[in-house]
Amino acid sequence: MNGIERITERISGDARKESEQILAEARSRAEEILSGYRAQAEAEGKELRERGARAAAEREERLAGTAQMEARKTILAARQEVVEAAYVRALDRLCSMPEAQYVDALAALLTEASSTGTEEAVFSAKDQKAGKAAVAKADAASGKKIALSKETADIRGGFLLKGKNVEVNCAFETLVRLQKTETAGAVAKLLFP
Repeated sequence: MNGIERITERISGDARKESEQILAEARSRAEEILSGYRAQAEAEGKELRERGARAAAEREERLAGTAQMEARKTILAARQEVVEAAYVRALDRLCSMPEAQYVDALAALLTEASSTGTEEAVFSAKDQKAGKAAVAKADAASGKKIALSKETADIRGGFLLKGKNVEVNCAFETLVRLQKTETAGAVAKLLFP
C-alpha cells in the first residue's frame, strides 16, 4: 500500500498544481465575463434610466446575475476538468508502473478477485508477460490455481477474470471509473479545499 499512497500523493500534488493553473485561467475568464456583463449593464442602465430608474435597476441586476452564473459555470467546468485529469493521470500511472510493482499489484488483485481459485485470467496483449508472472505469484501466495488465458483483452491494464458463470472485470480503466464514482467528491475536496 506504500507505493499506492506515494502514487496518490504524487497524483494529488500534480493535480493540485494543474488545478491551480486551470482555476487561475478560469477565474481570469470569469472576471472577463463579469467585466463584460457589467459594462453592458452600465451602458444599458444609463439609457434605461432616462426611461425609468426602476427598469434600469432590474436589467442591471439580471445581467449581473447572469454574469455570476456564467462565472460559476466556468469555474465548475474547470474544477470538473481538473478532477477528470486526476483520474486520467491515476490510470496512466497505474498502467506505467515499474514491472515488478505492476506484477505485485496484479497478483494482489488476482488473489482478491478470485472466488473459486480456478478462474482464467485474460490480460491485454502487452501484459502477457506480466500477467504470467502475476498469475504464478498469486497462485503461489494463495494456493489457488488461476489459469493464464491465451486470449487477450482490449484493455490498458489489469485483467478480466473468467469463471464458469461469471466474469470479473478488473481492467484498470474500469476500476478507476468505479473509484471515480465513489471518490470524486473527496478528490474535489482535496484539490479545492
